[in-house]
Amino acid sequence: MENALELRVLRKISWRIVPFIMLLYFIAFIDRVNIGFAALTMNKDLGFSPAIFGFGAGIFFLGYFLFEVPSNLILHKVGARIWIARVMITWGIISGAMAFIQGSTSFYVLRFLLGVAEAGFFPGIILYLSYWFAARRRAAVTALFMAAAPLSTALGSPLSGALLEMHGLLGFAGWQWMFVIEAIPALILGVVVLFYMTDRPEKAKWLNDDERNWLVNAMNAEQAGKAGTANHSAWRGLADVRVLALSMVYFGTSAGLYTLGIWSPQIIKEFGLTSLQVGFVNAIPAIVAVVAMVLWARHSDRTGERTWHVVLACLVASAGLVLAGYSTTVIAVLAALTLVNIGISSAKPPLWSMPTLFLSGPAAAAGIATINSIGNLGGFVGPTMIGWIKDMTGSFVGGLYVVAGLLILSAVLTLVLARSSRRQTPAHPAVQH
Repeated sequence: MENALELRVLRKISWRIVPFIMLLYFIAFIDRVNIGFAALTMNKDLGFSPAIFGFGAGIFFLGYFLFEVPSNLILHKVGARIWIARVMITWGIISGAMAFIQGSTSFYVLRFLLGVAEAGFFPGIILYLSYWFAARRRAAVTALFMAAAPLSTALGSPLSGALLEMHGLLGFAGWQWMFVIEAIPALILGVVVLFYMTDRPEKAKWLNDDERNWLVNAMNAEQAGKAGTANHSAWRGLADVRVLALSMVYFGTSAGLYTLGIWSPQIIKEFGLTSLQVGFVNAIPAIVAVVAMVLWARHSDRTGERTWHVVLACLVASAGLVLAGYSTTVIAVLAALTLVNIGISSAKPPLWSMPTLFLSGPAAAAGIATINSIGNLGGFVGPTMIGWIKDMTGSFVGGLYVVAGLLILSAVLTLVLARSSRRQTPAHPAVQH
């Protein structure tokens, strides 16, 4: 009887929560990386060098870094509904304002403010999922949520390419139209969140009484099971050595992800394609990555193994970046970027299933935000490094190799963390299983 009840509850909460948060992340990721498509024409219009563009694209993550932990702690206190709505509305306003940048200073300021506005969204959702889904199911659910990132590339790339073709309409450049039009969904969904999202299982009026009681009891039992071993205080979450290690692992994957999101349109453009063609070509690797990511996460959940699922994915992404540096045809670079997309997308769900196994409550809020904020500094280092090296050498190759090296470092750190956890704290399964 309980199995039937459990399946019914899981089905209900999955359909209620997962498609909606995927839609939110879909819009978030488009507004975060559409700068890569804007660059196809904006850089020339505003006289931006690769170094200026790379720094401006990456400075988003400095704002993100500074405000990530405070934002997630506020979410834990006031609830996801109000805070996610605030996040989305403010980032929608700032993303739309990107259409009116005049030079490098306004570019830097608005990208930094966009990072401040969006801080807390991603780790907030990861924390939110831990309120609703048991740890053993979380990698698969997280994979579905995170599939919105490659999906936004798959669907957003042709859209962004098409919007660039609006150049000259009502006297505005195509990149200006792109920023304004792609900001509107964030504003609308920010309002929808206030009416649709439910903070905790206890408040889920859309569940029957027996369903709600079962879910509340199940999640409380899981929390109680962690009581003896998990860290609960925010300061313990910040100081936990495993949190810092996972932050550095995530650093490499973020460098790879945002190298793709911000620079791949320009890498593809070098083969002489139009903006619209770039949009469609850039979508192909992301479509493959969505499928690989979900299958890899399901395999990780089914086997209970996390470490090698992160390590192998990082190595695949690193190999793809090296191959991209060697590529001399569109087909070759497309194959290389597909490997990068598969590796980076597949590494993240098993990685994100780790911290909530040894952290709970305020410690989970602080720990997840710490991993995301420090890790996302890779989103500053990767794109900035590629822009600087491109300015110095005239080629993307050196920068791609640097990011490939960061991904190898992520793989090595994951193995070291797994070995040290096995030796020192066998009671914590965070990186062993």
